[in-house]
Amino acid sequence: MLADRSGHGSDPLPSLRGQVASGHRKRGGVSESRARDGRDDGGAAAVEFALIVPLLCYVLFAIIAYGYMLSFRQGLSQAAAEGARDAAVAPPGRTDALRESDALATLNESLGSYDVTCDGTNLTRNSIDVGNCDVTIATCPESGDRCVTVTVDYNYADHAIVPVPGLGIVLPDHLSYTSVAEVS
Repeated sequence: MLADRSGHGSDPLPSLRGQVASGHRKRGGVSESRARDGRDDGGAAAVEFALIVPLLCYVLFAIIAYGYMLSFRQGLSQAAAEGARDAAVAPPGRTDALRESDALATLNESLGSYDVTCDGTNLTRNSIDVGNCDVTIATCPESGDRCVTVTVDYNYADHAIVPVPGLGIVLPDHLSYTSVAEVS
């Protein structure tokens, strides 16, 4: 501190007291120069957040819906394969009608977690017709032996498991699977 003429200590730069390094005095969390200019962008982050969150939520739900469709597609193919295999490995002497019944029971058990059932010709979900299914036992074209064929066709465009508006562009219209197993 330097002494002034009165002999008291004085601050050589009293005008710098309370100022920040940028040269702007802070007042209530906003620099004085910003307050003078009338610019306060404290709410801009909230507005940006409000604009982006719906888009991010849509992308999140679209990813979930697409993943669920992939799971359902895998479930349909697995159900068709299990139905055909169950009918094909039934004990010898079992009639074709009983083999078809076994295949349908296995198919319905596999699709039960999705609330989808097959009555032999129609796939239904929550009592609504959502596609076709078929179990046939006939002669195999290649070997001449008997084969079980299980076909499942689900109309996914009209009956999505997890519907998300606008996502139908990237999802398949139908999920179709056919599984063939030779009767042993």
